[in-house]
Amino acid sequence: MQIAQNSVVSFHYTLTNNEGEVLDSSEGRDPLTYLHGAGNIIPGLEKELEGRQNGENLKVTVEPAEGYGETQPGLMQEVPRDAFQGVDEIQPGMQFQAQTQGGPLMVTVTQVEGDTVTVDGNHPLAGQTLNFDVEIAEVREASEEEAEHGHVHGEGEQEQEH
Repeated sequence: MQIAQNSVVSFHYTLTNNEGEVLDSSEGRDPLTYLHGAGNIIPGLEKELEGRQNGENLKVTVEPAEGYGETQPGLMQEVPRDAFQGVDEIQPGMQFQAQTQGGPLMVTVTQVEGDTVTVDGNHPLAGQTLNFDVEIAEVREASEEEAEHGHVHGEGEQEQEH
C-alpha cells in the first residue's frame, strides 16, 4: 500500500543537522506513527513520504521553510528576572510557558545577565536544515474514527466523543 491521504504510517528515523549531529532518533524505541495528510508531522517530511511504501528506506532533506520555519527575531526578547515568580535559579536551556497576546508560547532561556533574562520563543529547530534517514515500517488505511479525528488512535485507546 502506498502512503496517501488518511494512511496510518509508522516509520523509524534518525534526524541530523548539517554538521551530522544526531538531534533525534527512534532507535531503540517504537517507530513514530502518524496520520498522513493531517498535518501531524512537518510538511517537508510528509511531502517526501507521499507515495512511498512499507519497507522503503529514504534520505530526506527539509529546509527551514518546510520544517520548523525560519528564526523570527521578534520571538526573542529580554524580560525582567522578577517575571519568573517562584523560580529560584534560572539557567540557559530552561523552558517556560509564557502567556502572550496570541496565547501560550513555549520559550527557552538563552541568557541570564543580572536581573535580565533573554528568552527565545522560536522552536529549537527553527532556521535549521533537517536531514532525515527514514525506514518505513508499516502503512495501513486509517479507521473512520482516526480519519475523522485527524490523528492515530493507539492500541486499547478508548474512543471518546469530541
